[in-house]
Amino acid sequence: MGSERYTVADFFCGAGGLSLGLKEAGFNTIHAFDWNEAAIETYRANLGSHIEKRDLSQPIPVSAVDVVVGGPPCQGFSSAGLRKPGDTRNSLVSDYANQILRIRPTAFVFENVEGFLTTDEGSHVFELLDPLIRGGYRIHLRKVNAANYGVPQHRKRVIAIGGLGWDPSFPEPTHTAFGAPGAHLASRHLPLTEVVAGALAGLPAASTGAPGSPQGHYYRALEGIDLERARALRPGETMRDLPVDLHHGSYTKRAFRRVMDGTPTERRGGAPAGIRRLRADEPSKAITGGARSEFLHPTEDRPLTLRECARLQTFPDEFLFCGTPSEQGQLIGNAVPPRLATAVGCALFRDLSRGVEIGGKPGALLSFVPTLSEGSSPVLRKVTEQVNEKFIADPVPEQELLWR
Repeated sequence: MGSERYTVADFFCGAGGLSLGLKEAGFNTIHAFDWNEAAIETYRANLGSHIEKRDLSQPIPVSAVDVVVGGPPCQGFSSAGLRKPGDTRNSLVSDYANQILRIRPTAFVFENVEGFLTTDEGSHVFELLDPLIRGGYRIHLRKVNAANYGVPQHRKRVIAIGGLGWDPSFPEPTHTAFGAPGAHLASRHLPLTEVVAGALAGLPAASTGAPGSPQGHYYRALEGIDLERARALRPGETMRDLPVDLHHGSYTKRAFRRVMDGTPTERRGGAPAGIRRLRADEPSKAITGGARSEFLHPTEDRPLTLRECARLQTFPDEFLFCGTPSEQGQLIGNAVPPRLATAVGCALFRDLSRGVEIGGKPGALLSFVPTLSEGSSPVLRKVTEQVNEKFIADPVPEQELLWR
């Protein structure tokens, strides 16, 4: 290979966060596929007409490309929503692996939520690794925090990078993360990652009506008890910190259900956090499709705007989102942060530019880092043991794989 722009096929492309970040790293996406109309419209408006609507559970004929990338829909895995064992979307992991094996690119990238590692007892990990390792790919599979790559948000994601018979690099962190338990473990001596205040700096005052300027920079003004809650919450506080009379009815119901379900006291932890006021001096919590209703601005008594969510995801202000406000929120929350995609792309571009010997080595799992913390859940420990036993003859201790 020479120094030309390497070609990419982006499956489950969504709004195009991966394609946008890879473009910044020097890649040329020539195929993109999704099923969602709002995603297709958004991708086409920003990244080009090479996007196609396709049923991604079916084989798709694709001309030869250097790299295949994608993240099968995360709704079946995400800890932010209801887990649904047996969700038909979970099988899209196998479909994605099969697409790679049909195309046989020089490299692939897979991205998903951290729940990918443990849902259905970790079976989806093997849906990804089994066929691709047998097919000759040499793979790193690691959980990362996007904040370690300069994204102003604690966003834990699973990334796999594979090379067809050659050993790809895994991108080293560029920033030290802080503001969440264990956030510093991946790096300690790098520049601190950007905080919410920095990410939102320069935006004009948000309007109270669509479309906002830049697009999506508007909000619904809070009233009544919603406004009371907002005024009572200090930076970093959640629904749990409010007086009981300000708790939302659904919040109280969820907390009560945990007790009635017999959850051990030490594991109850109350209901999910509900609304949260972000801290200006720390990275944001993970932006999801519901962030606009869950997160309050750090200094104003209002929810975040769609554009503020997009900024925390590192989309530029000129990037336009299509569909209804709800669809736009989902596209933003489900996207790969372009800045994270650029970090992955730069490491891969350097590898390809040095020249690689396709098929020179047998398929293998080069590294598996399922957590950056010292502890893990029983399910994750079991999955780790199974992965090490099946794919890694002499597993390297996790702490030796962490970057200092």
